[in-house]
Amino acid sequence: MQHRDVTSLSVSVSASLLKLWYRELEEPVIPQSFYKQCISYYEDPDAAIRVVQSLPQLNRLVLCYFINFLQVFAQPVNVSRTKMDVNNLAMVMAPNCLRCQSDDPRIIFENTRKEMSFLRILIVHLDTSFIKGLI
Repeated sequence: MQHRDVTSLSVSVSASLLKLWYRELEEPVIPQSFYKQCISYYEDPDAAIRVVQSLPQLNRLVLCYFINFLQVFAQPVNVSRTKMDVNNLAMVMAPNCLRCQSDDPRIIFENTRKEMSFLRILIVHLDTSFIKGLI
């Protein structure tokens, strides 16, 4: 068995807990009523940002805080250490923010790609600088 230092273990545990918390919310951070818009605008940064701006205030604040957190991890200095670039972050975190309600495997598969792209757009384009003043 390979030895893992306490720091890497605590980072893994922290990341798992964060994903679990978002995934276990009764209503996702991006409410179901916004889901179709999100997957429709997975290639349009301006439209994706408008969707975020139209979210209820608490959802918008939590999502922006979360995206800000991911933006920090997407910075090259952190990616060089974590190996989690914007694509990896979007792939791992999108299912925790957006939830497809279909039971059809084809729709789930297609929407998964759109969910990841939507979250990637937010990580790259969403201005979350206002969050720093709220923390």
